[in-house]
Amino acid sequence: MAKNENQQEVVVAEAVGKTEKFFQENGKYVMVGLLAVVIVVVAGYFYKSVIIDGNAEKASEMIVEAQERFGVENPDFVLALNGDDNGAGFLDVVEQYGSTPAGNLAKHYAGICYLRTGDLENAEKYLAMYDTVNELAAEVVNAQNLGLRGDIAVEKGEYEAAVALYKKAVAASKNIYTAPLFLYKQVLAYAALGNKEEAQKCLDILKADYAMSTEAREAEKVVGSL
Repeated sequence: MAKNENQQEVVVAEAVGKTEKFFQENGKYVMVGLLAVVIVVVAGYFYKSVIIDGNAEKASEMIVEAQERFGVENPDFVLALNGDDNGAGFLDVVEQYGSTPAGNLAKHYAGICYLRTGDLENAEKYLAMYDTVNELAAEVVNAQNLGLRGDIAVEKGEYEAAVALYKKAVAASKNIYTAPLFLYKQVLAYAALGNKEEAQKCLDILKADYAMSTEAREAEKVVGSL
């Protein structure tokens, strides 16, 4: 009995692990996905947006300045968020041009910056402000946004809310990078809830669709320990 309880404690501890683990394991993919969206979504809408709203061009220029601070090898998240005399920050883009495509993306970036500086309240606020973009190139960011919100819910001990967000994240982009990751996180959240049946369902999907993924192997260990 004591052994099972100890195993359960390990599973729960893993489920409430810091969101920083996401960036350690997937940081490169995060950056690539975000930059792809800037190029395709913002630039893709550029012509139409300029005609409808002349602020779109200014917003797209400003977000590039903030991204330069965000996308370097050793990013300064506070500087990327707030900007300085040498360039705008994501909050500047949100405040001045929040209704533009670049302004929408800046909300997502701002949420990540707050998350990386440990401000979960503002991270949750800005990530939730991001509006899903109905374009193929934006799917990764849409999934990422929902998944990070799920991570915050886990941090707060709100596992059912986390599961709901992870499910949406998987549905948003069924690619080989984010989908298995958020299926695995569903397993962890279900483990924290003590729901082996639902955890097994997620594991079954991982084994069927992403059998070669690390997440499938790790999820099997978690479910086996319940």
